[in-house]
Amino acid sequence: MKKSALQKARANYQPKLPIVLTGAVKAVEGKPTTSVADQDEIKKLFPNTYGLPELKFEKNPNPGPGKPLNVGVILSGGQAPGGHNVICGLFDGIKKIHRDSRLFGFIMGPGGFVDHKYIELTAPIINEYRNTGGFDIIGSGRTKLEKKEQFDKGLEILKELDIKALVIIGGDDSNTNAAILAEYYKEINAGVQVIGCPKTIDGDLKNDLIETSFGFDTATKVYSEVIGNIERDCNSAKKYWHFIKLMGRSASHIALECGLQTQPNVCIISEEVEAKNMTLQDVVDNIANVVARRAEDGNNFGTVLIPEGLIEFIPAVKKLIAELNDFLAANAAEFAAVAPAQQRTFIIEHLSKENAEVYASLPEGVARQLTLDRDPHGNVQVSLIETEKLLSEMVGKRLAKMKEEGKYNGKFSALHHFFGYEGRCADPSNFDADYCYALGYNAAQLINSGVTGYMSSVRNLVKPSVQWIAGGIPITMMMNMERRNGELKPVIQKALVDLNGRPFKKFAEMRDNWALNTCYVYPGPIQYFGPAEVCDQPSITLQYEHSAK
Repeated sequence: MKKSALQKARANYQPKLPIVLTGAVKAVEGKPTTSVADQDEIKKLFPNTYGLPELKFEKNPNPGPGKPLNVGVILSGGQAPGGHNVICGLFDGIKKIHRDSRLFGFIMGPGGFVDHKYIELTAPIINEYRNTGGFDIIGSGRTKLEKKEQFDKGLEILKELDIKALVIIGGDDSNTNAAILAEYYKEINAGVQVIGCPKTIDGDLKNDLIETSFGFDTATKVYSEVIGNIERDCNSAKKYWHFIKLMGRSASHIALECGLQTQPNVCIISEEVEAKNMTLQDVVDNIANVVARRAEDGNNFGTVLIPEGLIEFIPAVKKLIAELNDFLAANAAEFAAVAPAQQRTFIIEHLSKENAEVYASLPEGVARQLTLDRDPHGNVQVSLIETEKLLSEMVGKRLAKMKEEGKYNGKFSALHHFFGYEGRCADPSNFDADYCYALGYNAAQLINSGVTGYMSSVRNLVKPSVQWIAGGIPITMMMNMERRNGELKPVIQKALVDLNGRPFKKFAEMRDNWALNTCYVYPGPIQYFGPAEVCDQPSITLQYEHSAK
């Protein structure tokens, strides 16, 4: 395989480990934990893995001899930069415990686990993927692990390969599945540990002990580079409004971070829209007012950042989607039999009066997109909804009306972008390269400690990597009950943008100035070599979140 000059140089980069992980460790137990909500229900569903203590690793001056470990690893869900380094850290970690340890990767995600498709990951293979982007070392998939038959089928190959621990690298749903799998294997005394690693570029898998999910840092830096490029073009041509949709279905962390990095004229935060009970027209009016005010100064150009999941946070539309999800889950076959031309009428006739009115008011294209096939979790695939085009079209109509009223006398021409896949498989930033390697290496120590149902936790991330704190937290402590496919199920609670948190407050302090004035920042491409202040900085979100602590 031909490699670029950067690939060759990055292969030689040695990720920096927390000092505590550079030798033998011992697990120190903290206080017992409880779930973030619905404690009675979660405890009842996870009697064997609920209430476990937090773990923190400390140096072990008197380690015993290590034993060989056979470990399996799964990449689950969407890609995120640094996934390969988690696997490399895991490989190096178990080899450090004992040189005869072996690592097996299940091909194309949880489906490979169930179908017994795997490869042994040896040193020559691992070395090809150090510090690279993507999940192509073993591939990923979105098969949900939730049925006893799947658990039992997977257990067959674990026993055949004498695998004593399984590491699942994934987001909130994948780690929910890891918790369910850990509980089941514990219940039947299968002798298999299950460890999770926090992955998602969306940034919504975090708490006090999981300070950020891996991939968020790299993805937001990739998006911010391109947004900065567009802003510079925008400021050069001075004739276009760029509507930029960014990944982030369930939370606006990506939009907020990119907003902080690039200082656009408008950055919508979905959580704020919901908290203020805004309508779609309210959002449109706000953008139109910024366009009009900038036009007064002769600035008929600008940038608007839009979170992918915005439409689901508009309260009236959110209620509509919730009813649509339940209705389509229960009546999928009947709906599929309706002719496409009649589907809109069919939906309206079967919704409650309030939601039927909202549905009928939506542009036909958006209404149709809300009834497309659901994702594996029963949710609307919001990435298919062209929110950026919807908003620019509605803003254009609002401006035309304002012009008739004598409230606007500018020119409005819109261009559209969606940045998503561009950031998911980028070569990891130095921060993510180090963080991911540490998460994998740390997972090996959790396995060696004999625990199950834990997520690898590396924190104190705003400090130099040698000062990072390593340990683990029970996955059940992150869980609550939510409605999925019409049923209440235990899932990891998503971390939304905190409107009282420092990152949002800092953004809110500055956005009025950004709206009227051209304050663009051009971050440029990710730097891998050079001074630490250029190469190793964590996200602005992370810095603000922990600057007061």
